[in-house]
Amino acid sequence: MPRYKLTVEYDGRPYCGWQRQANGPSVQAVIERAVRAFTGEDVTIGGAGRTDTGVHATGQVCHVDLSKAWDVKTVMGAMNFHCQPEPVVILDAEEMHEGFDARFSAIRRSYRYRIHNRVPPLTHQRGLAWHVKPDLDAEAMHEAAQEFVGHHDFTTFRHSRCQARSPEKTLEEFRVYRDGEFVIAECSSRSFLHNQVRSMVGTLRLVGEGKWGQGDITKALKALDRQACGPVAPADGLYLTRVDYRSREKDIELKKDWQDRKAALEAEAEGDD
Repeated sequence: MPRYKLTVEYDGRPYCGWQRQANGPSVQAVIERAVRAFTGEDVTIGGAGRTDTGVHATGQVCHVDLSKAWDVKTVMGAMNFHCQPEPVVILDAEEMHEGFDARFSAIRRSYRYRIHNRVPPLTHQRGLAWHVKPDLDAEAMHEAAQEFVGHHDFTTFRHSRCQARSPEKTLEEFRVYRDGEFVIAECSSRSFLHNQVRSMVGTLRLVGEGKWGQGDITKALKALDRQACGPVAPADGLYLTRVDYRSREKDIELKKDWQDRKAALEAEAEGDD
């Protein structure tokens, strides 16, 4: 059964997040409906990141298994046709190797957060950026952001109902810079906790306003207390921009290892009878 990797862009404003919901619209449901309209098949797609309500993407990735092989241009064209008029677009389609999984094959996820830093209200950027009126010191924010980089316990900077087994994550990079009226924050990690990026950006706003200084983020990290976190930035400005993957060879090797272990466990279980 051919597996396809789809790179997806979407405006998150109309949706209750990526994941299919019982009582609300989701990006996953839009794509699965498009697959059904295209192929007649009911499928469940797997996504690299389960973005929250109102969060956007310019580089989300999902995989879908189809019963027959299609030309990738046909897949992309048909999917984009059937996604209309929803603000969901397939940017690229690739037929993938055995063992590829949009979520579990990922080695890095990258997010961008956009702050529209001006006094006048937003028009075209409403819902697409966080409107912050006080002038922000982007250089101070960048310097403070380096305190997040590395391996830490991010208990302070995750949602109180986060279901991740461990609060420890390794942040590979965190960059903050000014681009005209915008302050842009970009960070990368193998994976993130629920609300982690928005919690970090909201706290960095305090640095940009001069309310927090250098070292305060380290103190908050060490507190291991959600109450030590600054405000949580809204979903409006957050974008999943890129997902990087391990090599084809590694995927195939890991799948074979898993199949061998599964076969050994099944053989052992049969022996116990």
